[in-house]
Amino acid sequence: MTDLPIERHDVKGFDGLPIAVHVVGEGRDLVLIHGYFSNAYTNWIRYGHAAKLVAAGFRLIMPDLRGHGESGKPHDPAAYPADALTDDGLALIEQMGLTDYDLGGYSLGARTTVRMLARGATPRRVILAGMGLRGLVQSLDNGGYYQNVLTNLGTFERGTSQWMTEAFLKTTKGDPVALLHILNTFVDTPETTIAGIMQPTKVICGADDQDNGVAQELADILPHGSYAEIPGNHMNAVTRKEMGQAMVDFLTA
Repeated sequence: MTDLPIERHDVKGFDGLPIAVHVVGEGRDLVLIHGYFSNAYTNWIRYGHAAKLVAAGFRLIMPDLRGHGESGKPHDPAAYPADALTDDGLALIEQMGLTDYDLGGYSLGARTTVRMLARGATPRRVILAGMGLRGLVQSLDNGGYYQNVLTNLGTFERGTSQWMTEAFLKTTKGDPVALLHILNTFVDTPETTIAGIMQPTKVICGADDQDNGVAQELADILPHGSYAEIPGNHMNAVTRKEMGQAMVDFLTA
């Protein structure tokens, strides 16, 4: 599932930072943004979602967020102003010349998608996965948890949530300093702004995932929102085949 012919592109973030973009497939453009601590490969390619979407006729455009994956990971706090990931996302849309496209993301990627919409992005359809309403209107709600993990690496008891989060950080070869700075980029989006998102939007979330609030509440506040529940919690729902299938079902309906 991972032997797709992926092309590596580089775009410039809002401040010129190199942002790695992974492109695969032919057809309608779909920009997919990964979650915190993750990268495009882990979120979209590793578990077969990309292959499923390519087979359904899409060209996937999958950036590694600043501070993640193969993109620049500066340690200077000045490289992480508020809404930096949104600015990078809008820069990607512009530099790749995207006009008629779909947009989505998982967890932090979903939050970044909403911020891009709030700032003027105009995709035709939207996917918000691993996200509830609280995670958008109170974006730093889990910030203390991640700050604790990143500043106390190596101290957590095996099997605890913190230990598993650190284990995931190791599998993605995350940079703790850069990732700590990412927390400074989070910006809340008011409920009134979310309620003004007019695109058809599919909210996809694990049945046992309330890390970012209640996904059904998010679907309910969106004028053209609908909800798809898949198995799993916040950490493992993104690995399930049902995730890619729910995306395909929505985008090809």
